[in-house]
Amino acid sequence: MKPFRSIGLFFLVAFLFVLGPSRGSGEVFNRVVAIVNDDVITLYELNQKIREMTGLTPETLRDKDEGRYLETRRKILELMINDKCAKEKIRELGIQIPPERLDAAIETIKRRNQWTHEDLLAMLKQEGLTIEAYREELKAELERIELINAQVKAKIIIREEEIEQYYKDHQEDFSSEETVQLAGIFLIRRNPKDEEEFRNLKLKGEDILARLRNGEDFARLAKETSQGPGADEGGDLGTFKVDQLDPELGKALEGLEVGQVTDLIIKANGIQILKVIKRQKAEVKPLEEVREKIDATLYQQEVNRRYEAWIQELRKETYTKIIF
Repeated sequence: MKPFRSIGLFFLVAFLFVLGPSRGSGEVFNRVVAIVNDDVITLYELNQKIREMTGLTPETLRDKDEGRYLETRRKILELMINDKCAKEKIRELGIQIPPERLDAAIETIKRRNQWTHEDLLAMLKQEGLTIEAYREELKAELERIELINAQVKAKIIIREEEIEQYYKDHQEDFSSEETVQLAGIFLIRRNPKDEEEFRNLKLKGEDILARLRNGEDFARLAKETSQGPGADEGGDLGTFKVDQLDPELGKALEGLEVGQVTDLIIKANGIQILKVIKRQKAEVKPLEEVREKIDATLYQQEVNRRYEAWIQELRKETYTKIIF
């Protein structure tokens, strides 16, 4: 086991954190929760990591389910300890990732996922990450891979049969979704209780539907009659994923080919007629198109497996103490 340096100093630090500044009630808001060689993890850092990884404050987690909160806290603290161990080893080995390699890695990720730079930024925004934070995460991941390469001499090889099996087992991951581009004519029902208004509206809708089926131009009729969105653009409503459509609309569109229109769709607030402008059927991407992405996924899984085994061995050589 690696000797623990300056142990007296760290116990003094821990003592000061516990007895140091606190709120008026005497509640501890920061203290040392773990010691890793001659480094520490504080309660503040742990709580920050809990928020980052769960999206919830520790207080919210504890209020929901204290047992689950304690287990989550334990697992995250273990991850933080592992990270401290790995970073110390990375410093010891002098592993560094130059900016140009980081740039190249980001370009590779964009290519594998068929993303533009704007796509990447949009994905990061959904995850609540800035590009700077993402670069830091990626840098840490590349350092971890270099660490594995330095410590695990055997080269990781992903066999063709592994790629093919993964492709067969994860077809849904490589399927495009069925989409439909729609145009619509909408007649507004202004008073849901006025039956005469509804009868007149229905007659108008039936007249429009008959004219459409007699070959009149949908876009022109939409501009003339529609009171809904997209009327000025010939009723264009845009493109939708079929499985995300309102169930009633989805049912009305079942079996319709490009150029066909629905029957009258009766709603509480009016009457709608839809036209299918374009359909894109769901299809599975060919293996050759996703091979590189699968290879990267399997490689990452193997890196993770080897890293976990290696970090557990490193933990045996590292002085660690959890203080709860």
